[in-house]
Amino acid sequence: MSELTGKRIRTTAGRLGLPHLAEALGQYVARADEAKMGYLDFIDLVLSEELAVREDRRFRQGLRTSKLPHHKTLDDFDFSFQPELDPRKVKDLATLSFIEDKANAALLGPPGVGKTHIAVALAVAACRAGYSIYFTSLDDMVRNLKAAEATGRLTNKLGTYLRPGVLVVDEVGYQPLERDEANLVFQVISKRYEKGSIILTSNKTFSEWGQVFGDEVLATAILDRLLHHCDVISINGPSYRLKNRLAAIEREAEVA
Repeated sequence: MSELTGKRIRTTAGRLGLPHLAEALGQYVARADEAKMGYLDFIDLVLSEELAVREDRRFRQGLRTSKLPHHKTLDDFDFSFQPELDPRKVKDLATLSFIEDKANAALLGPPGVGKTHIAVALAVAACRAGYSIYFTSLDDMVRNLKAAEATGRLTNKLGTYLRPGVLVVDEVGYQPLERDEANLVFQVISKRYEKGSIILTSNKTFSEWGQVFGDEVLATAILDRLLHHCDVISINGPSYRLKNRLAAIEREAEVA
């Protein structure tokens, strides 16, 4: 490849919005020469590499805007610490078929058992698969919606929770809600019904949601839409946070 041809290709690649091709053209040509690639194989190489770069860029941007508290995956989850949790159920969710079906997933259990970790891991997997993600605690969502309602911007703010392909709602049940607050949650759940997936975590059983939402009828209406298409996983094991804290105390005692 002549220097003039290479310069022209780099210029064209830049104008087409393919900056990686402009940067890596020499590497592609060297690989093609080494493997004695034909024209079609070379084009396949370039297009495959460009697609991978573009997908990685999209994935990283999706994570930045998702508000996820961390980017842990299921590979980081210690299933051995939760022997009552069947890994197959979690890995079935990780196929993301429930998201394809615009269904929901609920992770129930006491604090510290790994509910948020699994929810985030599923969200990260969904983001990599091309779905838009948004993470919020229930309390933050309610607070933001109330503030928007007070200033006449409720419809606009609802879009924050309705647009993403996957909405992760963490910590349902940690604080009881007033009826008007529960009604805001109902609006989100009902408008997302069969249009987008919800992944939620809760330290309350569904039978306790009447207390959480301050109204049995409203709680039933929320559950009716949420559970119509929903995979539910209950985790009833020890706390990871307590385990880590006890390990730290033991290390401090050994040093002392």
